[in-house]
Amino acid sequence: MSTDIHHDPFQINSDGIHIPRTPVDHRDDEYNPAGFDILRDMQQRHFWYRGRHRFLLRALQDQIRRMPREGGLSGIDLGGGCGGWLRYLDDHRPDAFTELALADSSLKAMEMAGPIVGPRVGRYQIDLLNLGWNERWDVAFLLDVLEHIPADLAALRQIWQSLRPGGLLLMTVPALKFFWSYNDEMASHVRRYSRDDLHRLAADAGFEVCTTRYFMFFLSPLLLLSRLKRVDCATLSQEQIRDIGHHTHRTPPMLLNRLLQWIFALETPLGYWIPFPWGTSVLGVFRKPPVPRKS
Repeated sequence: MSTDIHHDPFQINSDGIHIPRTPVDHRDDEYNPAGFDILRDMQQRHFWYRGRHRFLLRALQDQIRRMPREGGLSGIDLGGGCGGWLRYLDDHRPDAFTELALADSSLKAMEMAGPIVGPRVGRYQIDLLNLGWNERWDVAFLLDVLEHIPADLAALRQIWQSLRPGGLLLMTVPALKFFWSYNDEMASHVRRYSRDDLHRLAADAGFEVCTTRYFMFFLSPLLLLSRLKRVDCATLSQEQIRDIGHHTHRTPPMLLNRLLQWIFALETPLGYWIPFPWGTSVLGVFRKPPVPRKS
């Protein structure tokens, strides 16, 4: 799609956010805006997010060094909430991209992300099932988003269309049905994925598989212990579910958070030297095939 203004599917509002000309239906029943205060804190301080960011950054650095750099790279974080990953990326690799953008279906999240990501990062309200871009981005991130979407293949095909030939998709999702718990139900997860699941899904969407790796391996026993409590979500009110979710997802006390962060940090680069046999999360890196060279 041309970036000419007459074909631009977005218009910029007074807060500098790109709003689609076709309205986005943000599902407040699943992603309550009241929870974004907690998410903003977790994305910046929680040991799990810090460990995921570290693991993801290693994968990104391994891949982009192989990509053509003429004119720089453009990247977008789809479903990125309040911008914690892009803040981390800019703090650790400010030279990786010449253009960065954050996108989410929640306008509230995009408003809250402004001070976190700064003016250099474009902000877009988007519908993952109707992105409206054609060969627009070099790299897309989809971090713990796909498990919320019933039509996961349709979402990946939209991302495929949005990437330039040779472009990358870096994705994380909750791993393995074995770890399914009440927390997945409260978070409105549709499914968990194995590495094989991601291989099949990516191939069906037209991607080549670069790598898939489990992570959150060392701390997986702790997650199992924390989920031993039985909770029947069907018997709870939405307010009760939110209260339990807030309690479960809050950042631990400082010393405990630092200890867990240190343990999680051991997985990078260890998990790239010796792939873990399982983990509570899985990373997938996929490439849109480049345009074949003419003989």
